[in-house]
Amino acid sequence: MPAILPFLLCLQSEVSLTTIRQLSRIVPGLLAMTGRVTMLGIARWSGDGASYRTIQRFFATVLPWASLFWLFFRSHLFEPDDIYLLAGDETIVTKAGKHTPGLDRFFASLAGKPVPGLAFFALSLVSLKHRRSFPIAVEQVVRTAEEKAATQSRATTPATKRRPGRPKGSRTRTKIAPERSPELSRIQTLIQSVLKRIGGLLPLSYLVVDGHFGNAAALEMARACKLHLISKLRSDSALYFPYDGPYAGRGPKRIYGDKLNPRAIPERYLCQRSVEQDIESCIYQVQVRHKTCAQLLNVVCLVKTNLKTQAQAHVLLVCSDLALSFDKVLDYYCLRFQLEFNFRDAKQYWGLEDFMTTQATRVTNAANLSLFMVNVVERVLRDMRLRQPEMSVLDLKAYCRGAKYVEATIKLLPERPEASLLERIVTKVTEIGRIHAAPTEPALT
Repeated sequence: MPAILPFLLCLQSEVSLTTIRQLSRIVPGLLAMTGRVTMLGIARWSGDGASYRTIQRFFATVLPWASLFWLFFRSHLFEPDDIYLLAGDETIVTKAGKHTPGLDRFFASLAGKPVPGLAFFALSLVSLKHRRSFPIAVEQVVRTAEEKAATQSRATTPATKRRPGRPKGSRTRTKIAPERSPELSRIQTLIQSVLKRIGGLLPLSYLVVDGHFGNAAALEMARACKLHLISKLRSDSALYFPYDGPYAGRGPKRIYGDKLNPRAIPERYLCQRSVEQDIESCIYQVQVRHKTCAQLLNVVCLVKTNLKTQAQAHVLLVCSDLALSFDKVLDYYCLRFQLEFNFRDAKQYWGLEDFMTTQATRVTNAANLSLFMVNVVERVLRDMRLRQPEMSVLDLKAYCRGAKYVEATIKLLPERPEASLLERIVTKVTEIGRIHAAPTEPALT
């Protein structure tokens, strides 16, 4: 069983040694256990020093999770020569019942419809060197009554249409910042707290989010945090080339030129073309304007064409940094998906989908613990992959489970086996259930 306590001692400036000791029992239990991750299940697998009452006390304790995430990352995962992106995304945890704090109906992309459950927004530091994501802050999304009413009114009130053309008597005005929604205000507060906690140790330049935030309000929010936004636009976004024609001689100067047709972009903007299995992929990079944004936008358009049927599809990626090259915009946006893998592991292995508590503090601790385990496991796997490069989370769980079975069995023997025999027993038992085979050891005789 890997030694967990040395990794947790860096947290003693924020929590008591009692809490660290409880956590050092809970983490090995989570690594070894099977089935649903509940408080009772953790107590059954954590062994001596972690009774059910102890687990209850831990989950009932108010913990500074944001500081714990940062301390663990700074002590065990941070590399000064690496470059990091700040990525954000929301995950939905389906829940039944009526008494869980924050219970509401949220849209789940996998289900394709709103489902009852809880929502958690997470910020993560994505490493360009290791191409992995490390959760750094988690916050539950709790909508206020005013926010619910505003959302419902937007969904039920039909959009009003006005006559085409410029309204009579209107004047040219400087574009004002779009109204910021409560959701963006929450996210901005979370980002600012993370940036303040990091300080100057880790310079961050880019905020990478999904297409839900591909709008002017999110862009303004990112710039207010002194970050450049990388996101995805709607495929039917109205984008315009900057006007470079002659001045008409009267009135204000035009700034909007021809409208951008993503499937008929001039060849001079082509950056890369490739063909694979009768699918042609063309990547264009253009600087365009949108009528809701005051600044130019760096847009990367990926157009795919089926050479047999001539069917086409396109994706529009946007970045507020005009100097960022097309390949980095694509790479950075693709790296955002590493946060989805964090959510997958937290739900599949560490209990993000399993907790059954209905108290606010315990809900917060269960969600944060599941994503904190993602970082702990990444640190443990770094050491174990020095000997076994292909070792996965499932391999680690199989190893820890086998080690726990061996430990329980050895306690029943009248005498402890010799060291060489014990090592071979541990190797054989911890091999059961693994996907990637362990290094070859001498067979038992």
